[in-house]
Amino acid sequence: MTVAERIQRRFGRAVGQYGLIDDGDRILVGLSGGKDSLCLLELLARRSRIQRPQFTVEVLHVRMENIHYETDTTYLQDFCQRLDVPLHIITTSINLQPSSLHHHPKPPCFLCSWQRRKQLFNVAQQLNCNKIALGHHQDDIIHTALMNLTFQGQFSTMPALLRMKKMPLTVIRPLCLVEEADIRTYAEEQGYEKQLKQCPYEHVTNRTDIQDIFDRMQQLNPEARYSVWNALEAAGKLTEY
Repeated sequence: MTVAERIQRRFGRAVGQYGLIDDGDRILVGLSGGKDSLCLLELLARRSRIQRPQFTVEVLHVRMENIHYETDTTYLQDFCQRLDVPLHIITTSINLQPSSLHHHPKPPCFLCSWQRRKQLFNVAQQLNCNKIALGHHQDDIIHTALMNLTFQGQFSTMPALLRMKKMPLTVIRPLCLVEEADIRTYAEEQGYEKQLKQCPYEHVTNRTDIQDIFDRMQQLNPEARYSVWNALEAAGKLTEY
């Protein structure tokens, strides 16, 4: 089985197993320009062309003007045009100045992620989309579970399906069964363009340390990935209604 076939199969299994797509859905894809979101968009655009379920796809790229994290928007426009999906681009910013109101200021990664998510929620409702698709893969979900366990003392993660309680939106993660290594290989095979500038904070977070720990876990037990995933499944952490 090729990497492309394995990704396609696991994407399809995730959609069916967690009930991620329904007939009549209007899905807004959060497109950062990285390999994960490009792969997600390609899979969803292809899936939208089959007869059932019938759904539409739109795309949002959020540019952060005061974070040196940049993607070639011309490439994204061409990519979306080839897939015949409409692309919306919004430019926003975050306040990086420490506030005297907070003894423990939020890190830039949190603020940036929060602002991007806020824009996704706003645009989704403006476009009458009922679902937001994010490009988190299985490694992301497992790393988040390990981070929450280590730093927050709770066993939780980013679910494959999350129905928002305060707005008529559902967040879905159709790459939840796909391993990052497969996406990396597929991106190279397809010639995905890399981002012009990487986030300056991406290597100074706890997530990087957790990734190293998870790599060590897999050295100790090659089945560690599935052990953590099965535990999340058994505890009902992968769907939240």
